[in-house]
Formats: sequence, structure tokens, C-alpha cells
Amino acid sequence: MRVRSTAPLFCQTGTLKGIFSFAIFLMPFLKLIWLQWSIRSFRFRPKPDTRVREYEHNGIKIAIKPSVDGLATVHDRDILIYCISQLMTAINDGKKVSPAVRFRAFDMLVATNRNTAGSGYAQLKAALERLAGTRISTNIVTGGQEVFRTFGLIESAEIVRETRDGRMQEVEVKLSDWVFNAIQSKEVLTLHRDYFRLRKPLERRIYEIARKHCGAQKQWRVSLLLLQKKCGSNSTLREFRRLVMNIVLEDRSHDHMPDYSIELDEQDDMVVFSNRQSVKLVLPQATAPQLDPDVYETARMLVSGHDVYYLEREWRKWLPETPRNPEAAFLGFCRKWVQNRKNTG
Repeated sequence: MRVRSTAPLFCQTGTLKGIFSFAIFLMPFLKLIWLQWSIRSFRFRPKPDTRVREYEHNGIKIAIKPSVDGLATVHDRDILIYCISQLMTAINDGKKVSPAVRFRAFDMLVATNRNTAGSGYAQLKAALERLAGTRISTNIVTGGQEVFRTFGLIESAEIVRETRDGRMQEVEVKLSDWVFNAIQSKEVLTLHRDYFRLRKPLERRIYEIARKHCGAQKQWRVSLLLLQKKCGSNSTLREFRRLVMNIVLEDRSHDHMPDYSIELDEQDDMVVFSNRQSVKLVLPQATAPQLDPDVYETARMLVSGHDVYYLEREWRKWLPETPRNPEAAFLGFCRKWVQNRKNTG
């Protein structure tokens, strides 16, 4: 069994540190159909696909429309993950952010386990074109009126400098307002660095599902049929079972799935994920109940643009004892946190 590094990872120019984050792109009216969008707006197959996909759930319609370059692939999403990680780290550090993210192409290719030869840069160009071309259209009916909205994943991409041999030096990606607003909602999962070593799109999707639902639990079980639905697979159940079993057999031999081992209980048709203990639940010394939603607005005024949900996590880790008034205790923590930052310059 190989030893897998569990240190978090984040890429900046010339360095590897921090975390990779995967933002769950949500807008209030899309929460009910997040599962469908997250699965199917990124196609699994490498062959260009220009088909329009349309879905409906509880009266809400969604259409995913690719450009002539094809629908964005699950591997194209690596670029979004990289950009989101840059922004989330900056937000948590109290820095101002904008939808425009500039990075060195080489750093991004290395961080996401991609080819750094000339073909890798060509593939990055093609991925940016697919991301820019994929459009999502939705409708929502409120008060007897139907509101139509269309938006993209990225608004634009620019190669800032390019060397004579065609390799990009710097790239600037401007995320769409919709994606940028979703990032600011702070719904983020951290991903293991080996996520980018998973080459099969189904393996990536299965890992994302395990990361979300198993989390720090010792084990999580899900029926094969439900897992197929969550993966958005259009295969027959028999074929999907075969694909999952191939992943199970490979994981038994090489422990290649990050964070969680995977087994298939063929008798009950259940897929079982077991935590490899690389994702651990950090138990605070004391617990506090869920905070009143109004307290977050007060906290935002106190911390002036910093991530209040990040501060809440830090507060819960720090708690020496269960507070009598959790809201007042949290606001007091925020005040001290701001003061400490001022004192340390």
C-alpha cells in the first residue's frame, strides 16, 4: 500500500501551499437542481459534444448549451478549481478579490497534474474556449411571472504573454458574475492533491460524491442505483455496475482513490466508501449550537470583508467550553481576531 501525502495543496507563482478548493456553484433558485447541473454541464467523454441538454425539476427548467467547440469537460473544470482556490485563499487572508484571476500557465499545469509540453498548452487553450462557450439557461416562476436567465462559466480568457515556441507565460481568466457570486457564498470543499491524478471522469465524480457525503465519517453506504443518479450516468445499471467494479478492483490493487476506499456489496447492490483517515473530524473542546443567521451580518460589519464562515470554523475549533450565549461569544471572537490582526500589522 503506497503512502499518500495528505497535506493540503494550493498553487501560487512558484510555490505549492494551502488548499485546493472546489466551489459548489449555487444560486438560490438553482439549489434544487444542483445535482443535475453539476453532473451534466461537464461532459465525461473526450469527443466534442455540441448537443443541447435540457432538464426539468419541480417546474424549474435548465438548458446547457455548448458552443461549436463542444461542451466543457470534467477535466476543463480543473481550471475553475484552480481559479477558485486562488480566490478563496485570498478571501481567507482578508484580501480584496475580483472575478479576474491571473496565473502562470506552467504553475496551473503542474498543480493539476497536466502535461507541460507544447500539447499541454494547446489543450489549455482549447479548455478555455470550451469553458467560455458553455452557456446555462434557466427559468424560475415567482408571483405568476417567469424569469429567464442565461449565463456562462467564464466571461473571458486572455493569454497575457506567449513565448516564441507558443507556450503561454501568463493567463488571465475572468469568471462570470454568477460563478464569482457563488464563490463568495463560501460553499467549498477541499480536494486531495491526488484528485488531479484521477484520469477517468467517473472516478473524479465518485470521489466528489464521497467527499461531500462521507466527509469525515468512518463509512458511507449508497445504493448503486442512487450513485448512478448522482453521477449522471446514462449507462444501463448493468454497465454502470461494471464500470464501478473496475474502479473497485483497481482501488483494491493500488489504493488509487484519494481519502476513501471503495467497495461494492454485490449482494445488496450497495457501494461502500470507507475513510482512509486522511479526512479527519477535528473535534473542538466544546460545541456550540447553530448560530442565529442574523449574527453573520453583524460579524461582517466587525471583520470588514473577511470570511465570516471561516472565522466561525476557527471559533468552533478554539472554543474552550460551551458558551452560554453563542452569538455574543462568536462576535467577541471576531473582535479579538480583528484586533490581533491590527496588532501584528
